[in-house]
Amino acid sequence: MLFNSLEFLLFLPIVFLLYWFVFCRRRTQNLFVVAASYVFYGWWDWRFLILIAFTSLCSYLSGILLEKWEGNRRRQQAVSASNIVLNLFILAVFKYYNFFMENMAALFSSVGYELDWATLNIILPVGISFYTFQALSYTIDVYRHNIRATHDPVEFFAYISFFPQLVAGPIERATNLLPQFQRERRFDYAKAVDGCRQMLWGFLKKLVVADGCAAAANIIWSNYEVQPGIVLFIGALLFTFQIYGDFSGYSDIAIGCSRLFGFDLKRNFNYPYFSRNINDFWRRWHISLMTWFRDYIYFPLGGSRCSMAKSIRNTIIVFGVSGLWHGANWTFVAWGLYHAFLLAMFMLLGWNVKYTDDVAAGRALPSLKETGQMLSTFVLAVFGWILFRAETIGQAYEYIVRMLTPSAFTFSNVSGAGVLINCLVVIIIEWIQRSRQHAFDFSHVRSVFLRYAVYVATVVAIYFLMPQQKSEFIYFQF
Repeated sequence: MLFNSLEFLLFLPIVFLLYWFVFCRRRTQNLFVVAASYVFYGWWDWRFLILIAFTSLCSYLSGILLEKWEGNRRRQQAVSASNIVLNLFILAVFKYYNFFMENMAALFSSVGYELDWATLNIILPVGISFYTFQALSYTIDVYRHNIRATHDPVEFFAYISFFPQLVAGPIERATNLLPQFQRERRFDYAKAVDGCRQMLWGFLKKLVVADGCAAAANIIWSNYEVQPGIVLFIGALLFTFQIYGDFSGYSDIAIGCSRLFGFDLKRNFNYPYFSRNINDFWRRWHISLMTWFRDYIYFPLGGSRCSMAKSIRNTIIVFGVSGLWHGANWTFVAWGLYHAFLLAMFMLLGWNVKYTDDVAAGRALPSLKETGQMLSTFVLAVFGWILFRAETIGQAYEYIVRMLTPSAFTFSNVSGAGVLINCLVVIIIEWIQRSRQHAFDFSHVRSVFLRYAVYVATVVAIYFLMPQQKSEFIYFQF
């Protein structure tokens, strides 16, 4: 079920009313969350439910066994490793089997041996990468004693399948979300209203920015071979804003929707296009995924508390795996390694400054230095998104080469350039609100008239500016 569908607009209020006014106790609410989440997820294909239920059951049982065999290190290691391998095996079969076998066959063919292999005609379950990582983090955290194993299967199944963030995150940790299923919840009007605000902002970014950019970017990318450089540059910009509006829009809707039901999810985007270097960008983009890789891969490898060579090695491993996590294509791996190269270069040059404050904090406008930092980081991100968007590495190379021809400095009438104005408006609003959790956090605005004027204007803008053809969220394929 898509957030931007009529079905969801009917589903959400029904679930909301039943959750608060019929299933009023914690245990019945949790059971209802599981049922509603399975309806939401099974709307695509009921067969997906078998896989998520199996993943949930195995991870739930692993927690029970880890607690049962407390003190027996060898058995705990066997249980933890078995569940991790099982989850990764399922992910590999559904997402990477054809990719790995195709490349294996090509490798054998290069040395004169034809490998006979069969393609698996299987549907990639929506959001499998997200809920698999969520299940893995639970097992690892129980093993590390960061959280006690739950003995309530309903609350655990609710944790894995919670519908707002099920198919595209944020990737929640058991240490944050599971305890919220273990305590009583009371309706909080202020939290629900703020959730609605954040959802409205998310819908604006998805329906106006992301879908508007997608319509124009797809046209440019479909015949990039005959386009002048300036058009290709606009196409790259359009996709840069498309993926941000699409993914951060989904995160805003998911977080806002969760607040309607009394849950607080972790922040997933922190205005990444205002980053002052590439390190800062990755502390602000897809935060839940990058902190997952940090805690479960980067730190165990030694993190940055080792030699420069090993720190760079750890960075390359993390971003290589991150690229592969995004999809079974070498373009995603290249995208991850591109960012690893940038981070390594910054480390070697001593430019990996860790910014912890908001850019231009307390000021309306950034300094000249801050502007240069943000623009240079943004340009680096744009080139990375070309790799991400391309179907092959060769196509990405050709696109970049053609984009950097002298025709990049000529004027050209291109359809879709007007969509960038909508992007600019959104960026300006986010700049003004950059110290807030989300751009429609108007808790500090006293004027009720002004707040509601913004909401009405947003609804009107969505109605008139969204394209007729809606598109799925990009990260559903991951």
